[in-house]
Amino acid sequence: MRLWSVSATICPILFAAPALGAPSGTINDPIITSQAATGDPAAAAATAAPASREEVFSTGVAKGRDRLDSATSTSALREADIETLGARSLGDLLRNLPGIRTESSTGDGSSAYTVRGLPLASGGSKYMQLQEDGLPVLEFGDFFNGAVDIYIRADLNLAAVESIRGGSSSTFASNSPAGVINLISKTGDVAGGAVQVTAGLDYDTQRVDFEYGAPINDAWRFHVGGFYRQGEGPRDVGFTAFKGGQLKANLTRQFANGYVRLSGKYLDDRSPHYLPGPVRITGTNDNPSFGSFQGYDVRRDSMLSGNLGNLITLDANNNPAELPLRQGMSALVKSIGLESQFEVQGWTITQRGRYSDIKGGTTRNLVANIYSGSALPASLGGGAGTFSYATGPRAGQVITNLGAINGNGLIVASSLNRIQSRSLNNAINDLRATRVFPVGKAELTVTGGVYKSLQDYTSDWLYSNHLQDVADDGMSSLINFTNAAGVPQTQGGYLGFNRSGSTAFFRRDYDVRYNITAPYGSLNYRLGKVAVGGSLRYDSGRVRGKLYGADLGGGRIGIRPVDFNGNGVISVAESKTAFTPYDSPAPVDYDYNYVSYSVGVNYRVAEPFAVFARYSRGARAGADKLLFSNKVSTVDGSLVNKGDGYDVVKQLEGGFKYRASGITVNVTGFHADTEDTNVQAGAITTDRTYKAYGVEAEGGYRQGPFSVRAGVTYTHAELVNDKLNAAVAGKVPRRQPDFIFQVTPQFELEKVTVGANVIGTTNSWVQDNNLMKMPGYTLVSAFAQYRPTERVQLMLNVDNLFDKTAFIEITTPSVPANGIGLGRAANGRTISMSARLDF
Repeated sequence: MRLWSVSATICPILFAAPALGAPSGTINDPIITSQAATGDPAAAAATAAPASREEVFSTGVAKGRDRLDSATSTSALREADIETLGARSLGDLLRNLPGIRTESSTGDGSSAYTVRGLPLASGGSKYMQLQEDGLPVLEFGDFFNGAVDIYIRADLNLAAVESIRGGSSSTFASNSPAGVINLISKTGDVAGGAVQVTAGLDYDTQRVDFEYGAPINDAWRFHVGGFYRQGEGPRDVGFTAFKGGQLKANLTRQFANGYVRLSGKYLDDRSPHYLPGPVRITGTNDNPSFGSFQGYDVRRDSMLSGNLGNLITLDANNNPAELPLRQGMSALVKSIGLESQFEVQGWTITQRGRYSDIKGGTTRNLVANIYSGSALPASLGGGAGTFSYATGPRAGQVITNLGAINGNGLIVASSLNRIQSRSLNNAINDLRATRVFPVGKAELTVTGGVYKSLQDYTSDWLYSNHLQDVADDGMSSLINFTNAAGVPQTQGGYLGFNRSGSTAFFRRDYDVRYNITAPYGSLNYRLGKVAVGGSLRYDSGRVRGKLYGADLGGGRIGIRPVDFNGNGVISVAESKTAFTPYDSPAPVDYDYNYVSYSVGVNYRVAEPFAVFARYSRGARAGADKLLFSNKVSTVDGSLVNKGDGYDVVKQLEGGFKYRASGITVNVTGFHADTEDTNVQAGAITTDRTYKAYGVEAEGGYRQGPFSVRAGVTYTHAELVNDKLNAAVAGKVPRRQPDFIFQVTPQFELEKVTVGANVIGTTNSWVQDNNLMKMPGYTLVSAFAQYRPTERVQLMLNVDNLFDKTAFIEITTPSVPANGIGLGRAANGRTISMSARLDF
């Protein structure tokens, strides 16, 4: 009963203030298209119509149909929304979808995504799938340090972003029980294009975007577009951290009964990976205070720095190497796809296939510990020895007062590492057939299909660790330490050429392939105002490969001395060099299978109003988080327990949808039970069950030149148990707020559009022990557009208009005695100006 009472409480909020709703042509707008004739979902995203008319939605369902006739929770961002929001990253864009919780302060990639209170124990997107044109970019969205959003970009190619939460996403896509977000490309339905140039006014970024598409004749059309950008970015790192671009193209051949489309993508881009840095934490656990240290602003600085030099370590072949720090999160993607849809003897047959050659990875600076320079532990020279700068403009200079360095007196022990994905290649195909049969006065929609996915995961984890100071403006440098006996304990600032201490922990090589086959089907019976439907999917997976690393145990050795500087003497740091033991692999050889199902009922009470209910059981297969764990035998590669190959998600949802001229309201109550096998930051293994319930509401309103759209989600989540840590049972999952919300009011005249995008959360526990809370936040971004002539537009976007400090993550579980904590905050204010020419 609590679920529905909360729903009743939230519904009036959408009408109570003009700051909650949606404009025409945006998130809740109906789409009138040629899809009924051609079945082309890209065309379905191209044209908007008044809010009282039919709205077709095609992602994660059997057949595109009006949202009010479907027992699902769906939303979309159209091209105009994407343009006005001016999001700096994909994570910033997707947080404007209702029910989606996004932690996006890591940069352009490696953001964390979840839906409706499902757990976010680690990075990436575990339960929700990110797709491009109806197929996943990666089969698993949360590969450790290889998250899916590293390999996808939003640019002028986008026609729309569609999302489905819960519902039939469990049965119409693999490994996506929480939902699907689909980025839909333009296909040249209407002749025209644009060139847009963007520059940062108070930060270093330059970017050019272009797109053009057109019908060639009555049968052929094409679209091509992309971007190129470079700059230091929104944080001071002391080097060009963003550099690269993307090119996408497609060619469509239209037939009387369908179409065939060939598409291609080339992405070669890099961006920095921002990780937690120093945070001042004072007060008490009941009343903590969070802020910045002198000489380090949590909104603008990073522990990345051009003074750190290259990452010195053994490469994947166990040879000494220097890997560029500026690689950051790098992506090289080459993909080709073939899509077709035809009407054959009453059946709509849809075929989507794509092969992607994907490699890249992330180079990052992972802070392990932060110390006061006046109170270092003995292992790092506390009370004795000599410190000096190892890199930067003061290299060789002795530091006479470590406790006052840079005005903050902080010293960081950190792991500089490269997670190199040699191959994330995949070949993915989805073939389905749908037919509508008349049954008396009713209609029965029958769908059957087969999904096939081959996914590589070959990755090398390369580490070294060092000492550095804490400085602003990208000026942090490495520090050398020589003990009281005159013996250097570091080499060029490096404590060792491993992750930490004297072990080979996390020096790994994964060489694994996933082979997934999933037949599925659905039935939907519609009689008058009532539609009842069910769908079923059977996922079977074969996982084969090898693992290498001392973490596997069994007497494997992973540490040896290496003379990096070639002076014939092994230093203390060189004696702690991790290597990959390729002579003793562990096999990976297991199969899994599971059944997903979803049943729902929708009642179209009246033309503008519908109610629905749905129950679903889906699952997410385990990927790399199962490996190097006690779930997989290191002897024969089998699963120790058969059920360990996947995590089950059970969801109940129900609500109503209302759409009339100028106004839309959608409200959904939900309840979810979730299993999660994962690895948190710091290599903490978890084996848990969660439950969550709440209400998701979105709405839109338009009156004359004024429009507004909004969403709010209330979630009550609980960590039911953890087989490895009984102490967290009954706690609220870390960083799970009670409310997340987004509001976008807009005022549009003939030549001028102005508006704001407001996003925020309430407070949440910083860690699963529930000792200290992280404050909630409200961030306001503003946009203005000026159209001096018909085809020219000038745009101003201000992200975090009021330059607020918004903490996204606090790693420190409670108020530390020395006031030194670790965490991440959203970027401070950044202002960009764009000029666009349409033709």
